[in-house]
Order: sequence, then structure tokens, then C-alpha cells
Amino acid sequence: MLSTAVKNQSRLLTRVSQFGVLAALVLLIIFGALRYTGFMSEYNFSTFLRYNSMFGLVSLGMCFVILTGGIDLSVGSVVALASVVAALLSPYGALTAVLGAMAAGALIGLINGLIITRLNIQPFITTLATLLGARGLALLLANNQGGVGVDPNNAAFTWLGQGNLLHLPVPGVMMIVAFVAGSVLLSLTPFGRHALAVGGGEDASKLMGLPVNRIKVTVYVLSGALAGLAGLILASQLGAGQPTEGVGWELSAIAGVVVGGTLLTGGTGSVWSTLVGAMLLGLIFNILNFENGKGVISLSPYWQSVIRGAFLLLVVLLQTRLGRRSDRS
Repeated sequence: MLSTAVKNQSRLLTRVSQFGVLAALVLLIIFGALRYTGFMSEYNFSTFLRYNSMFGLVSLGMCFVILTGGIDLSVGSVVALASVVAALLSPYGALTAVLGAMAAGALIGLINGLIITRLNIQPFITTLATLLGARGLALLLANNQGGVGVDPNNAAFTWLGQGNLLHLPVPGVMMIVAFVAGSVLLSLTPFGRHALAVGGGEDASKLMGLPVNRIKVTVYVLSGALAGLAGLILASQLGAGQPTEGVGWELSAIAGVVVGGTLLTGGTGSVWSTLVGAMLLGLIFNILNFENGKGVISLSPYWQSVIRGAFLLLVVLLQTRLGRRSDRS
């Protein structure tokens, strides 16, 4: 009875956190609209959505991993690897490049999942190792060059990153479709319920007869595949595979998930709140760019990492405080 009450209070506190993030996003949009000329323009909206769609996709995969109580530090390197694979496959058609990039990401995810479940190595150590391995493989495929050019004659491939669909950037549409599918997967399927159960208590899930190892492998494969899709978009937008890109993207993804109210301990979270969290972080940097343009402040791009880290630390501290209050109750 007490355990049920604690769980209910934890869910309530998480809901409050999620609505708070949504309110912060709305307030920032209002602030930007009132302060900056062109903030609500179609160009700014399109540019914002086109660029931040990659972070949204990586955050979605990270959300499923964290919900099960895991972590995936390899996603930034997977983005870089997938961008190189997509560029190398671009002469063979857009569909081949898409499938190849996502398959490369899914393969790294499968390796992560199998090492974690079969060898019982902690996710932090496992994904740190594949972070280094995927980065090295990306550089090897690129012949240690700064980039691998895409096929300039493949208009369909370029359209995936630079084109529009129904007046929306194609990467933004891809991100929205992915989040709709992720929401259905988490909320309306047995797999989603089982993933939440594993995050809430792995030992209890095993006693219930749930396929814990299979679920954990699946979320890492999903995370890798979505990072691969982000890598495809990156190559298409920049016109080249980028083996040195994606540094720190894993921290951006973790920050987006945690800011969105998903607990790092797993078991509680929301796909749509992850989207709000990722977009909130992106909007903060968008506003800082506008503020730089007004000449009021002058922040270099390196400050983005400082701000992102401060946000992540703040939210984790708040989650810890809320968790302690819940435990005392």
C-alpha cells in the first residue's frame, strides 16, 4: 500500500515537471516573438526545425534506453558513422543510403545490447567503448579525411535533408512521424509497458516472466537506428559524411530526455515530453543567437556546451530532491 502511494506520488511529481517544461517552452516562444524581429518568420521556424530534428531523433532513442534504466553514450559517434555510410551509399540511391545508415546505427545498438545483456557489462562502460569504436570506424571509412562527399546527382538524397514537404522541412516531418510511432510503441503496445516495467524494477520484471534481455537489446537497437537516421539527415544537409561530427550529442540527448521529465533511474517518462525537452534546449540556443544579433551579449558557440551542462545538472538535482521527498513520504 505504501509502495503504491510512493509510486503514485512519483508519477505526480513527474507530471508536474513535464507540464513545467511545456510551460517554459511556451513562455520562451512568447518572449522571442515579442523581443526579436523575424523570430516567428517561416525561415527561422524552418531552420530551427530542420537542424533540431536530428537532436530530436537521437533524444527519442535515448528516451527508450533511459526508460529501461540504461544509458547510451555512443549515439554521437553513431551519428558520425551513419553520415559517412550514407554518403558512401548515396550513389546507389536514396533508399539504399537510408537503409544503410539506419542499419549501421542498429548494428552498433545490437552490439551494445548484446554486450550489456550477455556479458553483464554496465551500459556506461559498454557504450563508452562503442563510442570510441564507432568514431574510429567512421574515420577509417572516410580514409581519415574531414568528410566524404555525397553524390551531387542524387537529388532525392539531398531532398531528405534540405527539402520541404507540405511546407515543412523534411527532417522535421521525419522527426514528427518518429515521435508518433514512438508514442504508440510506448503507450499502446505490450513492449512499451514491458520497457517501463524493466526500468521500474529489473528483478521484479524477471520474476514476472518478462523477456528483460530481449527488451534491453531492442531499445539499444532502436536508439542506434534513430541515431543512424539523424546521421543520414546530417550528411544530406551538409552534402558530406562527417566523421568528426556528433561530439557531445549524447549529452544533448540525455539533457533533452531528462529536462523532459524522464527519470534517469528509469521506469517513468514520456515520449512527447522528451520532444518538448529537446525543443526547449534548441530554442534556448536559438534565442541566444538572436540576442547575439542584437549586440546585447556575445556568446561563442562553446557556451552552448556550458549551458547544456548546467541545464542537465540543474534538472538532475531537482529530480534527486523530488525523489528524496517521495522516499520520505
